[in-house]
Amino acid sequence: MGKGEKKKRRSDFEAETEHNTVENEAEPINGGETRSKNKKNKTHKDKCQAAEIPTVTVAVPGSIIHNAQSLELATRLAGQIARAATIFRIDEIVVFDSKSTSGDDPTVAIPDASDENETGAPFLIRILRYLETPQYLRKSLFPKHNSLKFVGMLPPLDAPHHLRKHEWGPYREGVTLKERAPSSVGTLVDVGLNKVHLLAVGIPWINPFQALDHKGAGIYSSQGSRSKHNGVNVVIDQVLEPGIRVTVAMGTSRNLDADFSHKVVSSSKPREEVGTYWGYKVRYASNISSVFKECPFKGGYDHLIGTSEHGLTVKSSELVIPPFRHLLIAFGGLAGLEESIEEDHSLKGKNVREIFGSYLNTCPNQGSRTIRTEEAIFISLQYFQEPINRALQRFEHLSHGSS
Repeated sequence: MGKGEKKKRRSDFEAETEHNTVENEAEPINGGETRSKNKKNKTHKDKCQAAEIPTVTVAVPGSIIHNAQSLELATRLAGQIARAATIFRIDEIVVFDSKSTSGDDPTVAIPDASDENETGAPFLIRILRYLETPQYLRKSLFPKHNSLKFVGMLPPLDAPHHLRKHEWGPYREGVTLKERAPSSVGTLVDVGLNKVHLLAVGIPWINPFQALDHKGAGIYSSQGSRSKHNGVNVVIDQVLEPGIRVTVAMGTSRNLDADFSHKVVSSSKPREEVGTYWGYKVRYASNISSVFKECPFKGGYDHLIGTSEHGLTVKSSELVIPPFRHLLIAFGGLAGLEESIEEDHSLKGKNVREIFGSYLNTCPNQGSRTIRTEEAIFISLQYFQEPINRALQRFEHLSHGSS
């Protein structure tokens, strides 16, 4: 397989992964044909509950990066958006352009251009995805790129799925490895565990009867597999090509036996099963109409909110957001959402209030002439917290009433 073909397969795989995560949330994140045997035993009620977890999406224009005066400041700006999305448990970030035609994700168009100077949407998407990825996976999933030059100076997101080397959780993010488990048909996955740290917190790893290589070092233990830098890999029950990010169900028994196969699950599973926020997805849209048209959720967004200094002023305590499955909150650039709509040919002649169910000013009586988009996101998401919580309570009440 050629290098270009392999990268294409991985790109196709990632696209299929997002589709399966949304459309069929009980399926493995890798989108493979293997299905869990007990999936057929799921009741209709279980399927409904899995499908009815509400989501919140924010849409931001990639053009806000153009206002940054240096690569370092642009990186800081992207970091602020990532922090806001994580703090307020945002499920999806859509970065949109102002192009007249639809287009593919610009971050995968030229995968080998590590010295390319990105700006706008491609730059913002790359930084957002990098920061959402657990630290122990970044080297494997993100090749060296000029856009990542200053990411080391950003504060970590410290999201629930960014587990430490010694922390055991019911789920962990991992990346598939090229090496194969010696006694299993499955695939080895690096989930960021470290044997030294595990031993320090009392989780056994070393086995005196482990196989030895010619230098006397352990090749594989009956309690996990050995990798470089004392890493402990786990085995999943599917055969996947290397370099794919997966969500692994670790279980509660802390079993790291190399003969024990773990399950790959949808990235939405941690939230469905234990209510744990599991990071955000990042999606590219060529224009603002594509933000709505290319929604990955079944049925699309059922309530759209636009934010602007020209919007309606309503106190947060008085704002009523209808019960929703998928809520979208859109932010404009320097000239606001009005300009984004004017530049979109498919929305020509439409008023901004015709597009959004609510068009709100979340920071009235501002002291500054302008509020930067990254500032508006923090202000607005705090403003929407209580109205969203009230809407979710009504949604839950309606869901239980109809079940």
